[in-house]
Amino acid sequence: MAWVYLFLAGLFEVVWAIGLKYTDGFTRLWPSIGTAVAIAASMTLLALALRTLPIGTAYAIWTGIGTLGTVTFGIILLNEPVTAMRLVCIGLILAGIVGLKLLAT
Repeated sequence: MAWVYLFLAGLFEVVWAIGLKYTDGFTRLWPSIGTAVAIAASMTLLALALRTLPIGTAYAIWTGIGTLGTVTFGIILLNEPVTAMRLVCIGLILAGIVGLKLLAT
């Protein structure tokens, strides 16, 4: 169950990271509330996952999921650039996440 919590925590990290862009410096009420709720959900789920997973592995995977998702949605929603080197770097992050998951004890 810890891996499910960790995956969901990573998804909520994506939500709050993208949500930050829409808060306009926390001057817009509903995006700010949504971002705050997503932060709380992400941290709570990460804390639950850490009951059994090693901190180094869980934190790296959590931030990796957040990074991959945020970059992906930044490209889709915010028209951020897609370059070959950017895709290579995203692939390296993904390889790191997979490697840590496979090597987790």
